Amino acid sequence: MSNRETKTDVILIGAGIMSATLGTLLKELVPEWEITVFEKLENAGEESSNEWNNAGTGHAALCELNYTVEKPDGSIDISKAIKINEQFQLSMQFWSYLVNSKLIRNPQDFIMPVPHMSMVQGEQNVTFLKKRFEAMSNNPLFQGMEFSDNPGKLIEWIPLIIQDRPSNEPIAATKIDSGTDVNFGALTRILFDHLKSKNVDFKYKHSVDNMKRTSDGSWELKVRNDSGNVERHTAKFVFIGGGGGSLHLLQKSGIPEGKHIGGFPVSGIFMVCNNPDVVAQHHAKVYGKAKVGAPPMSVPHLDTRFIDNKKSLLFGPFAGFSPKFLKTGSMFDLVTSVKPDNLVTMLSAGAKNMSLTKYLIEQVMLSKEKRMEELREFIPSAKNEDWDLVVAGQRVQVIKDTEAGGKGTLQFGTEVISAADGSIAALLGASPGASTAVHVMLEIIKKCFPQHMKEWEPKVKEMIPSYGVSLMENPELLHEIHTSTAETLGLSEKELAYS
Repeated sequence: MSNRETKTDVILIGAGIMSATLGTLLKELVPEWEITVFEKLENAGEESSNEWNNAGTGHAALCELNYTVEKPDGSIDISKAIKINEQFQLSMQFWSYLVNSKLIRNPQDFIMPVPHMSMVQGEQNVTFLKKRFEAMSNNPLFQGMEFSDNPGKLIEWIPLIIQDRPSNEPIAATKIDSGTDVNFGALTRILFDHLKSKNVDFKYKHSVDNMKRTSDGSWELKVRNDSGNVERHTAKFVFIGGGGGSLHLLQKSGIPEGKHIGGFPVSGIFMVCNNPDVVAQHHAKVYGKAKVGAPPMSVPHLDTRFIDNKKSLLFGPFAGFSPKFLKTGSMFDLVTSVKPDNLVTMLSAGAKNMSLTKYLIEQVMLSKEKRMEELREFIPSAKNEDWDLVVAGQRVQVIKDTEAGGKGTLQFGTEVISAADGSIAALLGASPGASTAVHVMLEIIKKCFPQHMKEWEPKVKEMIPSYGVSLMENPELLHEIHTSTAETLGLSEKELAYS
């Protein structure tokens, strides 16, 4: 056992897209700060950020129906969609800055233009989609969105979905060409390669066992390497970005802000098509509506994906359940996350979400044939031999007590928990996650380094021109940013709604 102690300015736990983004932002703002990254696996971007472990949708709220809710009076609330779209625009601007600064050589290695579509069936859903389209297309953020319930137009847009379909049921779709497919695994590796050249210290196959405050307010981490040796590392600031593994580490920190918070793991299974003839017939990400009782992250969608320079089709996700918090986690993750301070919260969530638990168990039990039946609701002519199953990543949904939902409310989203003094922050939760990484990391920087913000702001604005400005309220700036990011990131004019 080694008790060697190493001091550094910043420690990032977990080599995923969140740590990659925070590390890159900090190195641009304060190049002289020393940063150390700990990752328990042998490479970056292997867990939640890996391209096979998430949907790869650049979440800009263009197609996800669960971000637009129908209110009791029948009107559509698009406020969440606006918020997520503006957050995604920050990511696009930062990535453009990295390309223009030659820190990223070829944007096509991680981002491709793919139309984003929503598709619904049944009269009631068609009415909802039309109202949603009217509410969104009046907003500058969603300019260029089209709606159609005309079978001729739909077969042009989505031939694979429309052909061989019985024509008796009303069906409608919206389409917007400025959507993207993002390979977050590739982006994570690109950013970490850049950070390596900036003398960031990477420690792979290193697990953080514990952490405690020192008398001067720093954090001391007890870290175990793959030989079983224990090292001690101290830093003034720690970011816990370990995907599902973040909750246990947050609990070990002992900060009061981390109390009364639990996690509920949900896994996903996708079906992937590698038959090039079928893949060639579809070019879009098409999101449907979640079934009644299904969690928002199991909205069925048929996606064009670009992975390893190859186009493929993914359909899913089918929800699954495993008590692990990470794909590479332990079967005891869920049990060991229950502590005296979150016991009531967890039990309340369990009682409230019996229908969700039942749904997840049913999903786990589905045979391939049953999954094929669900796929055929999207692609009537789908053949068993063209589709294989891929197990996606684990997501841990946050459970906490809220005013609106009471004790043990399940949160479907991304949450940042940080200490009052800003010395430690943890990222928990799921979608829209990776797409809004830049927004989330800027919030952490603002919260944890308020004393530096005045001096850092000009650089932040150089990297992200719309920082602190509502794009929706500044259509000219929005148009300018949209045009320049599309050009820089190679999302060509013909694919762009703003051309």
